[in-house]
Amino acid sequence: MDVLCVGHAAWDISVFLTAYPAENSKSEIQTMLEGGGGPAANAACLLSRWGTRCALAAAVGADDYGARIARELAADSTDVALLYRDPARPTPVSVILVNAQNGSRTIINRKAPAAGAPLRLAASLWPEPPRVLLFDGHELAAARDAMQLFPQACTILDAGSVREGTRELARRVDHLVCSEKFARDMSGVPDLTTPAHQAAALGALHQLNGKPVVITLGKNGALHGTGARVEQLPALAVQARDTTGAGDIFHGAFAYGVLTGLPWLETLRLALAAASLSVAVPGGRTSIPTLAQAQAAVRHIGT
Repeated sequence: MDVLCVGHAAWDISVFLTAYPAENSKSEIQTMLEGGGGPAANAACLLSRWGTRCALAAAVGADDYGARIARELAADSTDVALLYRDPARPTPVSVILVNAQNGSRTIINRKAPAAGAPLRLAASLWPEPPRVLLFDGHELAAARDAMQLFPQACTILDAGSVREGTRELARRVDHLVCSEKFARDMSGVPDLTTPAHQAAALGALHQLNGKPVVITLGKNGALHGTGARVEQLPALAVQARDTTGAGDIFHGAFAYGVLTGLPWLETLRLALAAASLSVAVPGGRTSIPTLAQAQAAVRHIGT
């Protein structure tokens, strides 16, 4: 096994609107997409499509949505032996409102708390342990298990928001790759628009993690460094149609770079290229570019 992704899997229902709807109104749509989603699951899908041996550890319900998620992941050659079909919880479902004018999305999650025990990993199922572990902060007990079972694996955290799992794992992983929201909330800076605020946020996260940190900034690219050193790489200039899943795609491509031994800057450029290409295509899972497409776009990312 090359990569084990641990965290959240969901079923996404995306509806595309000409403008965000007003309260107590009716809207008509011409386009709706359904498919698997969730940070860890989307990253696993990208990694599988890019030719790695990838597995997903996640919990979904023993319902039709859970069955759809399992079938879709298996069709992409993702190992689903650790996808737990839990009869005590419904499968997470996300309704995503996409503004067709600018590609922004508003997500409404149905994620009921599990009535049973948390997802756990008891032993390795593979002859060779995974070389990379990618977490999204969900299923914290399983993430702890993975780190104990596979202590030699390189660890990556997709920290989208501050929760128990991201707080703990941010201190422990080899690569903390977080959203702007996580960076602001953890560091206390009001925004990341000035060099001083960027340095303060990176410095606070570097102090937390002990290693260089990456902060994704959407259309503004990504920051990386330690606070004492701050560098920014731009995203590709594209016409945004739907930003759903862009962060998940960034983290999946970042994991690919780590797995294949790409140099640090080349790993970041590949992740930025993949995420940038994705926002030009509607949907989350449907917007994952091919490895060849991302590699071809890398040369357009600033040096």
